[in-house]
Amino acid sequence: MNHDSYDNSYISGILNKVKTVAIVGASANDVRPSFFVAKYLIDKGYAVFPVNPGHAGKEILGRMTYARLADIPEAIDMVDVFRASSAVPGVADEVLALAPLPKVVWMQLGVRDDVSATRLETAGIEVVMNRCPKIEYARLAGEIGWNGVNSGVISSKKPIMRSGFQSFGIRQK
Repeated sequence: MNHDSYDNSYISGILNKVKTVAIVGASANDVRPSFFVAKYLIDKGYAVFPVNPGHAGKEILGRMTYARLADIPEAIDMVDVFRASSAVPGVADEVLALAPLPKVVWMQLGVRDDVSATRLETAGIEVVMNRCPKIEYARLAGEIGWNGVNSGVISSKKPIMRSGFQSFGIRQK
């Protein structure tokens, strides 16, 4: 797979099929990107599991924080990596030890490891690198366009009125 460019259908397919997301490198600090990505994904209806060994046993955004992926008590659909690229091989080892395997490993902006991506894809896991699910969700749902940013997506869909964030929503549930 070419990880320099992703089709909208690939990204939206992932965001539509996943329901549970483990955020490796989650922070309790509300000005950190991992915090507001977790909040955004929770508000969009995803079940989010923060992973941070230094915060394990405490809550982030009302969710219990785990020391490692294997500690999460349910199957994870997507692992979102908020760690340096040099930490990705270790995260990939953790992911590949899970049963069942997650469907997706998503590496945040600036995070890329092609060797780990190949290992994960060989095991049947979809990989996204150097992208943010919050940004991609908002772009594909047309929310970024609300702020005058050209998202490259044209839509005539009306927002789905929900509690919390209002959204055109790429997920209907």
